[in-house]
Amino acid sequence: MHVSPFFHNLRTAYMAELDDMRHDSEGQFVLDRRLAERRSELGFLVHMLELSPEMVAVVLHKAFHFTSAPAIDQLLACEPDNLPAWDSLQHSITVAPWAQATVQMLRQQAAGDHFLCVAAALEYMAGSARHASAGVDDGDESEDADADRDSDDHEPTLSADDLDDADAQSREDARADWMAEQGFDRKD
Repeated sequence: MHVSPFFHNLRTAYMAELDDMRHDSEGQFVLDRRLAERRSELGFLVHMLELSPEMVAVVLHKAFHFTSAPAIDQLLACEPDNLPAWDSLQHSITVAPWAQATVQMLRQQAAGDHFLCVAAALEYMAGSARHASAGVDDGDESEDADADRDSDDHEPTLSADDLDDADAQSREDARADWMAEQGFDRKD
């Protein structure tokens, strides 16, 4: 799978946005509360669809279930000027019932369909730390389905829920590596 520079850069910003929302200053997990707050601000946020899509896309965190990995892989290879129409992706994406009104509201915006393509791509990439090309689990499937998928010959994919439960030490190591790349000394 080829990821365009556009989506590569946006993925980094999107993951940072989600990471910032996960915990408060006391270390408490507050992602659900902060996502609800962000969703309540959507009327204002629609003005940022083009300027900062990663900040708005979090309102659709866990809203998509991907049914066709090849279609989404093709989307990820696109640059912003040649994204497919949202209507052409709908056969590849199932929108969660709780998000359908939000998607309809976003579609009414001038940049709404373009934004939805971007948001779907970001969620797809967020669902797998390895950018696996298989479909992404939305976390609502039964444990039996998870076991069946893991026993297949494919790499298992991670859902966005799995990112919330990711190993804290590996995330801390990744942060330390990034800070070192930026020229900061490592805290040991």
